Amino acid sequence: MLFGSLLVLDLRLFGLARSLAVKALASLTLPLALLGFAGAAMSGLLLFAADADDLLLHPAFRLKMLLLTLAGLNAAAFHARSGLDRQDLITRLQLVLSLMIWVGVIMCGRAIAYL
Repeated sequence: MLFGSLLVLDLRLFGLARSLAVKALASLTLPLALLGFAGAAMSGLLLFAADADDLLLHPAFRLKMLLLTLAGLNAAAFHARSGLDRQDLITRLQLVLSLMIWVGVIMCGRAIAYL
């Protein structure tokens, strides 16, 4: 829910489906992304509580926490500069960075189980 919603909005901001209004699409996708993040955070906290000592030492977990922090900072910066209203280079860089960060978060989450 989180990544899919962000991907749909990012693709629209990159120019796909120009017939869809950015603000209208954002009003649909951003609440879903926040709901997806809340669900992932709650389940992540439960998983963390079950094995906190080992996870704190796990490199993939630590990288995941760093990437989550960067994702939050990037999103805050994007919305602070009204990224939905802009179609400039900085907005596009933030969108690419966001997608790369979230792919990294997903990969780190998977790596925790295998490393």
